[in-house]
Amino acid sequence: MEGERISAAIIVAAGQGKRMGGKTRKQFLMLEGKEILAHTVDRFEEFSKIKEIVLVIGRDDIESVKAMVRKYGWKKISAVVCGGKERQDSVKCGLKALSLASEVVLIHDGVRPFVTEEMINCSIDAAQNFDGCVLGVPAKDTIKICDKDGMVLETPDRSTVWHIQTPQTFSRDLIEKAYEKAEKDGFFGTDDASVVEHYGAKIKVIHGSYQNIKITTREDILMGACFLEEERK
Repeated sequence: MEGERISAAIIVAAGQGKRMGGKTRKQFLMLEGKEILAHTVDRFEEFSKIKEIVLVIGRDDIESVKAMVRKYGWKKISAVVCGGKERQDSVKCGLKALSLASEVVLIHDGVRPFVTEEMINCSIDAAQNFDGCVLGVPAKDTIKICDKDGMVLETPDRSTVWHIQTPQTFSRDLIEKAYEKAEKDGFFGTDDASVVEHYGAKIKVIHGSYQNIKITTREDILMGACFLEEERK
């Protein structure tokens, strides 16, 4: 399409996966015979609008992930880089590794393997009409805001509460400036959108999918296997 900007994905998989337990980090656990991270990368390899992929990995996993790139024959991987202490530090490493050509950046969790092409396309389109775009799904359950002792402080209106997912998508210029300001201010957000919000920009939430789960627990692996089985039907 004439005028379409070049889109790149930063896939962040530098976490320790402590909530999963065990010695193998969750991004390298097997899901139906393939590493969870490999399922995720496969999705972005398949999507025509994604022209470049940067993988952000823990220091000890760089060589094994480079071996995965060769094993699976991924063609869009432009860099495999070491992450930082916090996720925000890891994203900064990914931004620095992007080629000069990339103009739209999608930042995605390495353990969120059920993103679809429709989600990607809608994210890219929305990011060109708003300051930034995140996927999300409306909360199904009542949410309670509690103090450190577990006492309820507030019950927000459920109709205004969304569970936020990735990818989170921004113009490259905006996300780089937002990260520069966050570093200068010593600000750490819980996701990339909060970094951009700190910069003063407005974020658009668009519908993701309840199937676009982040694999965090053993139960999530079982759920993921069911999703893959359903996709094969």
